[in-house]
Amino acid sequence: MAVISLRKVEETAPALVEQYRTAGISLRKHGLDGLTAAVYLVIDHSGSMRPYYQDGSVQALADRVLGLSAHLDDDGRVPVVFFSTDVDAVTDIALDGHEGRIARIAAGLGHMGRTSYHVAMDAVIDHYLDSGATDPALVVFQTDGGPTSRPAAERHLCKAARLPLFWQFVGFGDPDSRQFDFLRRLDELPAPAKRAVDNAGFFHAGKDPRGVPDAELYDRLVGEFPRWLAAARAAGIVTG
Repeated sequence: MAVISLRKVEETAPALVEQYRTAGISLRKHGLDGLTAAVYLVIDHSGSMRPYYQDGSVQALADRVLGLSAHLDDDGRVPVVFFSTDVDAVTDIALDGHEGRIARIAAGLGHMGRTSYHVAMDAVIDHYLDSGATDPALVVFQTDGGPTSRPAAERHLCKAARLPLFWQFVGFGDPDSRQFDFLRRLDELPAPAKRAVDNAGFFHAGKDPRGVPDAELYDRLVGEFPRWLAAARAAGIVTG
């Protein structure tokens, strides 16, 4: 059962009703119905991302993540980290007032820098630890390119493997770009040789992320989560 009801979504975010329903189907398909989990969204704010803010792709992803979160987390809000060279903002989006929220936040962020994964990962880790949460967390991490420091990104992912955080990376842009070779390699880092458990997945949403059907997007967002959840429970990382 979803932690936020369909009726509540209809009242607070009617534009997300279909996404909410589709997310529920995907969660049931993957055996995650009834799970309680935090959901985070990390958004690339580097200079090359400008077209995806302008065409609504980032807003569309945020809306769909909200639709998913309503099944897993009862506060109707998703913490959001905007990052480029540094962390540009740590804020949140909510069912109530979600429309156009991304553009409003981005308008106040100023310079769009480079792509430093590790600073965003640090921000998520700090937020999760400071919250006192014990539930597992799904971190949707969107980017359109590789990190400025590959060693730092890999080190942070391996460090985070001992926390109840699963990192689902989502690529925007040309699927054939070598920019995403690192994420494909990161997805396949061996466990436990390099990290306690396999705590990351990667999929590419292509040049038009808005065109990915809701059902496909949700399947890709949660498809690897059950396997991680089982491994994390077996390792004592997730205790609930």
